[in-house]
Amino acid sequence: MQINHPGRVVPKDLARTTWAPSAVPIEAGGLSRMYPTPRPMGERDIEEAVERFAVTARRAREAGFDGVEIHAAHGYLLSQFLSPLVNRREDRWGGSLANRARLLLDVVGAVRERVGTDFAVGVKLNSADFQRGGFDTDDARDVIKMLADVGADLVELSGGSIESLATAGAPADGRTLAREAYFLSLAEQLVATSPLPLMLTGGIRRRAVAQQVIDSGVAVAGVATALAIDPTLPGQWLDGRDAPADPPRTRLRNKTLAAAALQSVTSRQLARLGRGRPPTTLYSPAVALLLERLVRARRRREYLKWHTPG
Repeated sequence: MQINHPGRVVPKDLARTTWAPSAVPIEAGGLSRMYPTPRPMGERDIEEAVERFAVTARRAREAGFDGVEIHAAHGYLLSQFLSPLVNRREDRWGGSLANRARLLLDVVGAVRERVGTDFAVGVKLNSADFQRGGFDTDDARDVIKMLADVGADLVELSGGSIESLATAGAPADGRTLAREAYFLSLAEQLVATSPLPLMLTGGIRRRAVAQQVIDSGVAVAGVATALAIDPTLPGQWLDGRDAPADPPRTRLRNKTLAAAALQSVTSRQLARLGRGRPPTTLYSPAVALLLERLVRARRRREYLKWHTPG
């Protein structure tokens, strides 16, 4: 089970107050106004966040999960602390990489203490933020070594954030990414020095690409979107069949909206699978995005009603 805290990545219509290491607003073009300027976390806020991760991990074990993955990528809270662009603190939680990684390391340590040694603890980490001056591959290399010292079992490599949509092929720093296995070149730089098994995710939709990832020395090829398109793919690949998972296409020109629409297709497919129904090709990305917004609006009303009874 993946455990995450969004930090400042919460729209205004869901929360008037959001947390972050520093009061740095989200810069995402026209979408920036959707997010409030976050409140810098105090010592007590940080301690409570660590405790919540640990409690959640323990409950995951009690519920029957085999492990948890702590999300420290994609610009969410733990990734925000790692980023020198978002984390501008001058106390023990900011400045040097060791200080910026302190929250993540404290979370992993607390989780390991609660769940024991016979329970898997993974971490999702950006191979790079794809923002100039941000968390980069050299930082990732050092953090992976730190994670090995506090009891992590595996690191999943990804990249980007809401400010730099690397998984949608639009990194803010202008670097060109492949259409498949987006972060493989960066992962190859990290494999040689990593004391932990690495998993690579992002754009793996064909058997040949998955094999290329494994051949590079990466221990696990993560197949997420492709799995939602066709849940039988891993079995077919293991049998030697080259069944591809063709991603949906959209004519939306706005890169952020296009990324959201394509993600909505995956969300709709996962919802169908969760109800025991097969995937469908009926959803265009634009329709899927509209449906997701309608579902979100209903859930928002339910959430606000629960959050503010009476």
